[in-house]
Amino acid sequence: MHEFLDRADAGRRLAARLTSLRGPDVVVLGLPRGGVPVAAEVAAALEAPLDLIVVRKLGIPFQPEVAMGAIGEGGVRVLDEALVARAGVSAADVDAVERQERATLDSRVARFRTGAERLDLTGRTAIIVDDGIATGATATAACGVARQLGAARVIVAAPVGGPDAVPRVGGADDVVCLIQPPGFYAVGAHYRDFGQTSEEEVATLLAAARRRMAGGAP
Repeated sequence: MHEFLDRADAGRRLAARLTSLRGPDVVVLGLPRGGVPVAAEVAAALEAPLDLIVVRKLGIPFQPEVAMGAIGEGGVRVLDEALVARAGVSAADVDAVERQERATLDSRVARFRTGAERLDLTGRTAIIVDDGIATGATATAACGVARQLGAARVIVAAPVGGPDAVPRVGGADDVVCLIQPPGFYAVGAHYRDFGQTSEEEVATLLAAARRRMAGGAP
């Protein structure tokens, strides 16, 4: 069964759970790329500005789809030390994966930030939105970035997450997750349409949100 039609549908349903957070100090932060369409719906519903937090998963070298941690803007790194030890991954291997992912992260920051300054989070409530929580590592890294940028309160919100992964999200004051299905194995399994989000779509959604906050045409 697909609980959500697509990311926009998931975002609207997630926004309905977050209405109590509406306020002038709220900033919604999407995790690119797939989290941004979800975040755009949340930001519109809460009449809040939309921005990004760029993070990258650190995959185990011989099994890249398994996250051993994540990195974020500003030099933030989160590692699952127990998993690293169990997998026998050396410190040198971790550093090599981080160097590779850091280069990708830096290039994405440069592309996504073109023509727009990062929103000031000092003293504000940051709602970090992704399309799902598979391991908790990426969301944890994003929380670290938001704290580093001065957020006073950090909320992580996602439409779906693994029952084991959601409790592993660290650094958040609260985690809002609409469904945590037993037997969870993949975020995309809970969407009818889980096509890749393009960088152009991310840029378009950010530009539309900036126009909305400036009172311009949608």
